[in-house]
Amino acid sequence: MKTHLRHFTAALTALALLGAPARAETPPNVLVVAQNIDDIVALDPAQAYEFTSSEYMANVYDRLVQYDAEDTTALVGGLAESWEMDADARTITFKLRDGVSFHSGNPLTAADVIYSFKRVVALNKNPAFILTQLGWTPENFEEMVSGDGNTVTLKYQGEFSPAFVMNVLASRPASIVDSQLVMSHEVDGDMGNTWLNTNSAGTGAFTMQMYRPAEMLRLSANPDYYKGAPKMEQIIIRHVAEAATQQLLLENGDVDIARNMTPEQVAALPEEGFKVGIHPQAAIHFISFNQKVPALQSEALWEASRYLIDYEGLTSTLLKGQMETHQAFWPKGFPGALEDTPFSYDPEKAKQILADAGVELPITVEMDVFNFAPFTDVAQSIQASFAEAGINFDIVPGTTAAIITKYRAREHEAIMLYWGPDFNDPHSNAKAFAYNKDNSDDGYASTTTWRNAWAVSDEMNARTMAALSESDPAKREEMYLDLQRDVQANAPFVIMYQATLQVAMDEDVSGYVHGASSDLVFYRLVEKN
Repeated sequence: MKTHLRHFTAALTALALLGAPARAETPPNVLVVAQNIDDIVALDPAQAYEFTSSEYMANVYDRLVQYDAEDTTALVGGLAESWEMDADARTITFKLRDGVSFHSGNPLTAADVIYSFKRVVALNKNPAFILTQLGWTPENFEEMVSGDGNTVTLKYQGEFSPAFVMNVLASRPASIVDSQLVMSHEVDGDMGNTWLNTNSAGTGAFTMQMYRPAEMLRLSANPDYYKGAPKMEQIIIRHVAEAATQQLLLENGDVDIARNMTPEQVAALPEEGFKVGIHPQAAIHFISFNQKVPALQSEALWEASRYLIDYEGLTSTLLKGQMETHQAFWPKGFPGALEDTPFSYDPEKAKQILADAGVELPITVEMDVFNFAPFTDVAQSIQASFAEAGINFDIVPGTTAAIITKYRAREHEAIMLYWGPDFNDPHSNAKAFAYNKDNSDDGYASTTTWRNAWAVSDEMNARTMAALSESDPAKREEMYLDLQRDVQANAPFVIMYQATLQVAMDEDVSGYVHGASSDLVFYRLVEKN
C-alpha cells in the first residue's frame, strides 16, 4: 500500500502539471484533499495555533472532554468516561476511559494527562494562555493537577462557571499526548517539542504518517480507535495554494475534496458529479468606531450606521458564498449564539435617527481596510451607502500587519475587521465585545472594546463577569444572549456578517464534518460510495 500511495501521489502531481483531460479516480480507501496548508507553523498541541494545525489535532488527538464528529455542538466525554465536579471547591475529578491506547500501543494513564497539561504550562507557547486561565503556573502545577491510575483531579482558581472550565479543557492545548513516547524524544529540555512538530503521539482516529511542510500531510487510520475505526485508511492533504489548480484537480478526479475554491469556481463546477457543502465559520466581520475620535462618540451615529449597510445586497453579490448576515458577537454554529438580524438597509431611517439626535453632518471618517478582496470591494459599497446619510468614509487600504498594529495602538478612526473565538465558550468573545475594565492607554487588553477605546459601563462589565461564573447552563446562555442583544443595539460596533466556507467535493464522498471552527473538522466518518 505504501508503494502504491507513493506512486499515486507522484501521479497526482504530474496530472496537475499536465492538465490531463482524462478523469482520474482516487483509491477507494484513500481520501485526497486539496488545501492551502502553508499556515502550519507547529503541530505540537502545546504550540500549534494555526487553522490547519487545529484541524490536524482534532483528528489525531483526544481530550478529556471534547466536541466530536457526531455532533459538533455537544460537549461529550472524550478520554474521560465520567467526571464529578465540585464547583465550591473548584475541583473536577475525571475517570479515564478503560482500554484506550496511544498509537504507539502504550496504554492511556493519568500520568499522560498530567504530563500533557504540565508541558503546555511549562513550555508557555502560543496557546498556553487558554489553560493558564485556570490559574495554573509552573510553580503551583503539582498542587493543581494530580492523579493516579485512571483518575485525574484538576483544581482551578477563579470565579468560573463549570461550562467555561469544561470548554477550556476541550480546547486544542488540552490534547493528551503519549508521555512515554514524547519524553523519549526530548532534546535539550524541549519536552519533545521539536519531535512532536513532525510526528504524532495521540490516541485519535488518525496518526501522522508523513508531513512535508507546504507540500503534504498524510494521516493513517487508527484501527483501534475507541469509537471505531475510520472508514478511510488514509487521508492525504495536499498543499495546493492556487484555487484554480484545486478546481482542476477536483474536476479531473485527482482529489476528492477541494477546500479553497472561490465562489465563482464553485459555481462553475459541472452540475453532475459534484456537490458543495456550505459551512458557517467562526469569524465575525464588523466595523468599529474609535471612541477617541469625538465625531464618532454619538450613539445615534452607531445606531444609524446599522441601517446603512446593504446586508442582503452584499451577501447576494460580492459576498455570495463567502459570508452570511449575522449581527451578534457570538457566531452561529456555537451554543448560545443570537441569530436575530433586526437591522436592514434603510437609509431614510438612518437619516432620521441622525437628524433627531442633532448630529452635525457631513462628517469625514478614515476607515482602515485590508487591501485585498473581498474587503476592498465591500468597503467601496459601504462607502457609497454611508455617503447617502452624510457620513463620508475615506478608505485607507493597508496590509494585515499594518492595520492590526495601528488597531492595537488605538490610532485608527473607523476600521473594518473580523474576530474569532480562541476556544469554544461565549466568554471568549464576550470579553472582546462586552468587557473593558481599564480603558486607559496603559491598560492594554487584546479586546476590541479596549482597542476602540470604548469605556464599557460598570453594569455591562459586571454582567459579563457574572455570565462567566454562572453555574446554571440555561441561565448562563440567556445572560450571553442578553449581552449580545445589548452590544448589537448599543455599542460602537456594526456587526455585519459571519464567514461561510464552501467545500466542493466529489458526489461519492459523504460523512465529511466541518463545524464552525477549525477545531471541528473531522474525517473519521468520511466514506466514498
